[in-house]
Amino acid sequence: MRRGLIALLFVLGVGTLLYPLWGPVTFKTTEPDTSPKEEMRMKLETLQNDAAMTERLCRLDCGNHMRMMLTELDKASPEKIKTYVDGLQKDHKHLSYILWMDRKTGQEKEFGALPAKWTDKSRQTIHEHVVAAKQNVAGRKPYESPSITLEGKRYLVLGMPSDGDGERGVVAVISQNVVQHVTNHQRRNLRLVPFPSESRYRTESVDADTMRDTTVKDGEDNGNASHYYKRELVVRFQQDPTAEQMEQIRSDIDCEHERKVGNTYIFKSRSMSVKQLEQYFQRWNPLYVEPHYLYLTNEAPPAQAPAVPAPANPAPADPLPADPQAAEIPNDTLYQQYQWNLPMIETNKGWSISKGSNDVIVAVVDTGVDLTHSDLKGQLLDGYNVIDPSKPPQDDVGHGTHVAGIIAALVNNNEGVAGMTWYNKILPVKVLDSSGAGTSYSVAEGIIWATDHGAKVINLSLGNYAEAQFLHDAIKYAFDRDVVLIAATGNDNTDRPGYPAAYPEVFAVSATDYNRKKASFSNYGNYIDVVAPGATIASTYLDNQYAALSGTSMASPHVAALAALIRSKNPALTNTEVMDIMRRTSIDLGNPGRDEIFGYGQVDVIKALREADQGRQSLHFFPQLMRRRLEETMRKFGQ
Repeated sequence: MRRGLIALLFVLGVGTLLYPLWGPVTFKTTEPDTSPKEEMRMKLETLQNDAAMTERLCRLDCGNHMRMMLTELDKASPEKIKTYVDGLQKDHKHLSYILWMDRKTGQEKEFGALPAKWTDKSRQTIHEHVVAAKQNVAGRKPYESPSITLEGKRYLVLGMPSDGDGERGVVAVISQNVVQHVTNHQRRNLRLVPFPSESRYRTESVDADTMRDTTVKDGEDNGNASHYYKRELVVRFQQDPTAEQMEQIRSDIDCEHERKVGNTYIFKSRSMSVKQLEQYFQRWNPLYVEPHYLYLTNEAPPAQAPAVPAPANPAPADPLPADPQAAEIPNDTLYQQYQWNLPMIETNKGWSISKGSNDVIVAVVDTGVDLTHSDLKGQLLDGYNVIDPSKPPQDDVGHGTHVAGIIAALVNNNEGVAGMTWYNKILPVKVLDSSGAGTSYSVAEGIIWATDHGAKVINLSLGNYAEAQFLHDAIKYAFDRDVVLIAATGNDNTDRPGYPAAYPEVFAVSATDYNRKKASFSNYGNYIDVVAPGATIASTYLDNQYAALSGTSMASPHVAALAALIRSKNPALTNTEVMDIMRRTSIDLGNPGRDEIFGYGQVDVIKALREADQGRQSLHFFPQLMRRRLEETMRKFGQ
């Protein structure tokens, strides 16, 4: 029997070595040849497109709510109208002022109010647009103002008559602060300015290659730097210190506090530098010591005042080959005009094979998720807030909400955007604070928590250029428990490996634009697995709003959603088999074979799901299937 097992092991080993799992590995590359000035120009063009689309998403979404209001309240009583509008404004705070008009009765009813501190000039400006909107509605015509900047904030005035006889109408004053909010936050995330602030976070910066101290003076420097906390050190001991030894350590290092995750500690000293702490802990013969690194979101910012409008429905320069499989078109109001990304990777056709499953949970380890967003209603599980465990994982940035919407925004609900999965649930895990930054401790704890609470796929749209063993331990913990880990590579247009994406257990994702070209900001390199759409992606945002964002942060959840669809269709597949499918079925871009710009290519949903559907019979999985059977046999003989 033992000889037979040895022979089978040899066959499996040879079969695994000889069988090409996903095609030739060539690592050909054409390195992006862009000067800093040209790179900045391309990024700014992306920003302008993002801002233009975010502004239009606001107009279209608010107009849709006004249209629904007129339809549902066509013959409603004043009491029902008040209840409806009060609820709408509670959930959509940007609809700051609503005027309900009834031509039959000649009555008008105001809901909400304009800011009390406005100057007379600002009030006069907005009043002129409200009067123009009322006149148009009275004449059964819609009205739409340009964006108006008042008191440093953006506003929009819309007027809409009811369909048919036009006897009722609505005028709304809408706050468009979402554009400015996105702009301010995203400028930091594209590293156009120094981020994080060393003074605010009490951090130091090091060159990611030499690990020598450096100073981040401008946005360009961010691409070469990693950041860590002053006076904090991560330590993993060979064996946990005793209570007496811990007291000695606290005294020796003037310890302010310590935390523990698994077998790893984080010590913070009141007086010792990181270098002094490293020297001290060497006497304890640790497995490793390292700085406590800071991790940041990987998205790109839109500009405040777009000069060039984005195409409403951009099409690829070279259309994808026609597929006989019928594509399902959802009725979500923003889908057909703005969600170019889903048909680009054949999501709609893939829905004919799998729309997902409640049993396959996707953890979004990020800034949290807007827990009350109407387009995510019923899609969210009870998550965890690592930053403050006493509070729910409510998003205060917008980044995690945007990521979650790409994966699982409600489909066919006549509202907003469509997610890639219909039924997979999101497990929100907040590991980044209100600025979009978090530590290796918080990210590691979030990964472990998500793994222990049922996540089968984890999306990590965050990163740092320093390789942290502490975070790697958490990655390996999840990977060894069959989790598919997907991560964004970064937005510095560099081939420098970013972590966690560059860890071997993680599936690394870079970004393409709507021409299937490398997005101008996207990182690249020989660790890239695949690419996915990441430029001007429409998705859910804070306070029941929608925004268009760019970044590898937006590309990564496309792949996380695909992994969830694959595991939903074929739950027997292991995490490595899911990754193999996504590599092998991707659409080759750039140089033939795998390259450093696109990895194995752009993901293809329907091809991947077809292969998952026939995975148990496919020769592609013969080595893995035989290996699993061998392991089961050996376990039986070992009992």
